[in-house]
Amino acid sequence: MERYGHGGLPILLLHGFGTSSFLWRNVAPEIAAARHTAIALDMLGYGESDRPLDTDFGIAAQTEYVDRALTGLRVPRADVVGVDLGGAVALRFAAVKRDRVSHLILVNTLTAESTPADDVRALQRNTARFVLRVATGILGAAPLLRPVLEGSVADRAHMPWKLVARYLAPYVGQDGVRHLLALAASVSAQDLAAAPPSAIQAPTLVIRSESDRWLDDGVAQSLAASIRNAHLVRLPGVGRLVPEETPEQLAGLVLDFVEGRGV
Repeated sequence: MERYGHGGLPILLLHGFGTSSFLWRNVAPEIAAARHTAIALDMLGYGESDRPLDTDFGIAAQTEYVDRALTGLRVPRADVVGVDLGGAVALRFAAVKRDRVSHLILVNTLTAESTPADDVRALQRNTARFVLRVATGILGAAPLLRPVLEGSVADRAHMPWKLVARYLAPYVGQDGVRHLLALAASVSAQDLAAAPPSAIQAPTLVIRSESDRWLDDGVAQSLAASIRNAHLVRLPGVGRLVPEETPEQLAGLVLDFVEGRGV
């Protein structure tokens, strides 16, 4: 977990599959400069967080983990921003912990109908083959995660090999690859089915990157329509990982929304 700034509004930042709190390194300082507190959390099993044995890393479990993390930080209520899988966790959190969410910002977010997205679905479908190759020492994490990361930006220049390597760091060796596959296997639509978007009461901003290759274009529109107080913004020429491609623009959208200036 990384914390930026003090005072103002607490703004919780949740990353997506295959990334970590590092994703927010260019967004969180902008929030802190606006005199708010940005909390970039490593979801359970990601980044530098713990990896307890026999632990559920699914969306429902991540929701409870977020709840405990905010309690530990003595933050009773926060504005919550989530990208991709982190958006799914934020969506469920806002639906089942309604009194803990002031504003909700969902960036290229999964829904029950679109979970898992195509990238994670491919890992799930080929898990047995990947595990066999890992056991024989043929396959490392790079061939699994690199295409996901490079396919998550519209401009490949925003995901150079050096940055890919930074995201690969938690998945070094055979154990790391097995853990990555376990994270993929934990992503289930069932965790969202019991938390419909219609249950969300917080004002919600839905952000759709028009060059997100992993989700169908209609997902964001359907999501915004199912939340009673939601507004949809489209970003042309941007892929899934908006914090990597246009961090200043995303920070501006978040700040305008939580400060009541609209979008």
